[in-house]
Amino acid sequence: MLVNQKNDLPDACYLNMQNDNSVRLFRVEAHQAIRLDLKRGDHFQIFSQDGEQLAELIVRDRRGSSANHLLATALDLDGVSGLPAEGINAQIAENKLAGQALQAQLKGWGINDYHLSQVISVGAERVGEGQSTTPEPTYFEALDDINIIVAAAGLSMPIEGHVPVTELEVKVNYLDASAALLPEPLAPSQLELRIPSASARVYEVKAGEWIQIIDVAGKQCSDFLAFDKAALEQGEELALDAVATRTLLGMSNPQPGIHSRFLGADMQSMVEVVQDTVGRHDSFLMACNPKYYEDSGYFGHISCSDNFNRVLAPYKVKPRPAWPAINFFFNTHVEPCGSVSMDEPWSRAGDYVLLRATRDLICASSACPDDIDPANGWQPTDIHVRIYSADNHFPRSIAYRTSPQELPRMTKTTGFHSRVSALTKQMTEYRGYWVASEYEGWGAQAEYLACRERVAVIDLTPLRKFEVTGPDAEAFLQFALTRNVRRLAIGEIAYSAICHETGGMIDDGTIFRMGEQAFRWVCGDPYTGLWLKNQAQEQGYKVSVRNSTDQLHNIAVQGPKSRELLSQIIWAPECQPSMDTLAWFHFMIGRLGGPDGIPVMVSRTGYTGELGFEVWCHPDDAEAVWDQVWETGQPYKIAPLGFDALDMLRIEAGLIFADHEFCPETNPYEAGIGFTVPMKTKAENFIGREAMARQTPESRQRLVGLVLQGNEPVAHGDLIYHGRFPVGVVTSATTSPLLSKQIALCRVAPDFAAPETLLEVGKLDGLQKRLPGEVVGLPFYDPERTRVRS
Repeated sequence: MLVNQKNDLPDACYLNMQNDNSVRLFRVEAHQAIRLDLKRGDHFQIFSQDGEQLAELIVRDRRGSSANHLLATALDLDGVSGLPAEGINAQIAENKLAGQALQAQLKGWGINDYHLSQVISVGAERVGEGQSTTPEPTYFEALDDINIIVAAAGLSMPIEGHVPVTELEVKVNYLDASAALLPEPLAPSQLELRIPSASARVYEVKAGEWIQIIDVAGKQCSDFLAFDKAALEQGEELALDAVATRTLLGMSNPQPGIHSRFLGADMQSMVEVVQDTVGRHDSFLMACNPKYYEDSGYFGHISCSDNFNRVLAPYKVKPRPAWPAINFFFNTHVEPCGSVSMDEPWSRAGDYVLLRATRDLICASSACPDDIDPANGWQPTDIHVRIYSADNHFPRSIAYRTSPQELPRMTKTTGFHSRVSALTKQMTEYRGYWVASEYEGWGAQAEYLACRERVAVIDLTPLRKFEVTGPDAEAFLQFALTRNVRRLAIGEIAYSAICHETGGMIDDGTIFRMGEQAFRWVCGDPYTGLWLKNQAQEQGYKVSVRNSTDQLHNIAVQGPKSRELLSQIIWAPECQPSMDTLAWFHFMIGRLGGPDGIPVMVSRTGYTGELGFEVWCHPDDAEAVWDQVWETGQPYKIAPLGFDALDMLRIEAGLIFADHEFCPETNPYEAGIGFTVPMKTKAENFIGREAMARQTPESRQRLVGLVLQGNEPVAHGDLIYHGRFPVGVVTSATTSPLLSKQIALCRVAPDFAAPETLLEVGKLDGLQKRLPGEVVGLPFYDPERTRVRS
């Protein structure tokens, strides 16, 4: 692997790498590169996410010439020397047609053919191959001022392949700690404004300009004020108004996407939230003020409100004893009892919010001085503000982290995004991707009907894909999944749960058997891949687990006309089943349009309860695949399908959803998928088996359907009552066009799970208002599943 352990490094180097004030992390996405400017004595280390991705380096000196001799392996500092001048003609040089984004990056940085001929390729040991045949110089030292390009390069993974290009992480240890303090600018900035701890600053922005507010060291709050500049010049204080914002948006805080605007007191937009790497801020409480500190016994303590009064005085803004503000990075939440609580911020060093001004503004930002509670992690630090020109464009994105320690991941667009976004502005963030909630001109009801009556297409790219290969692949998946993987034939698919030791579900998904020891696991949670990798390492299985999500995008084509549509455009070689013969929960490898067309994988799977298929392709081919499906579907009155309609379809079909029907405290039996746990026919042990075997079947809660009387909506989390006391909970609910009634999936105590049992959903406090309903079997729609099997 590319990762070195402590005993691989000199003690001085290892200790220096632990100095958080001098260390910065960088992520290298698959088929992309990063560029770093290093000074003499700086060190860096390269990590592979899965231990198998090559890292490729281009080293240049101050004049832009190749300079491999100025980069040294630092495993032996006493005998440090430069790397040989001749490099390895590696993937970035050989595969110019693969990774167009990478090629564009290199061209923009002035990389020529000679630079490419000097590439240093850092190898990694692959599962089952024994000792790596390439050196692993994973800890480097700059012998002079240099520019380093680190690339995660390689060929695009074919649809039936199992070796995707995956990401790298670079950890840089700077001798000058100040170089590690701030993230790289998103673009050339026109203003850099440092706000020292316990102070505030004022700055002006014009309509269309971008404001990036950065937490320099982490866990630091920053109150934000904004005034309409034109109004202020006329003597009117027209300011950003949190109450107006919450009222009109129906949200506690705006977030990137549709509900992204902070409004002024005139109910019109003042700034838009475009990017957010934290997602936890406050718009309810006042900026800290003298009264707060005096009431706490800290007299004369400096406050954000006093700081604002001082810096706004030149603009003739009237001072206030306490300023209502948007407090970025301040961590507040409302308890069930109604009290407002606070704790340390979620933000880390370099986290930020990116705003765009929608009118000319006078803004003020603070670096909060609060050191008497956890508001700033008990140690106030600096805030940094960058202003970017209106000429720039930055995509909307919300950050998430697959693991707590990693860098934030920003929302991506799928390969189908250009086609989806041309049909709707109703985009929502789901699992790190932008997806359509519904389509303009259709709406959830029409999209639902198209799927039930004709055919519909939906972008399901956010599903995570992992390639599981190696000599122990079958044995490992037999241990990690509840399903009996040994029974799968090549070309067959099974639906399975993944559980931890308690029997609680980590995820659900489908396992594709691509070969004798090659599988593709498709699931919902990106963490599942890390969990599988860790389990394989802990148990000593010789298996590779690699994330192929970025190189395998997919749409679902669902509805009674789906086979007829796809039969016109999918070509299958003689060795593969045709669209007419493709069996339920099987897949085929074919091409779009003919033997020379785009390679695709087609699986007879779906999430709607209808006859349906999923079409899988490389993202570079996604637009062409969508276009062909869309054009061929016109005679069938094809409709795009958003996630709102998909939710209606899957609830009617009794299909479960993460964090609704299951969670790590719910086992597959309680989630309604006990059929995925073949206790009697699967002799081998699997994770969670012992815990589930200890549970008495009669004691398990049951997933049932509930048909409500009347049309008042119920929602996920509503308690279900029999008499005064709750006996279950609503996991998902929708209005069923099929039944013209409210329906719900519910998890209830076994004593109340029998069909025709009368129960009530509690609203308000659960006692003041009850909505009666009757327990029914699942699914609500097509109980024999004749349509999906047709």
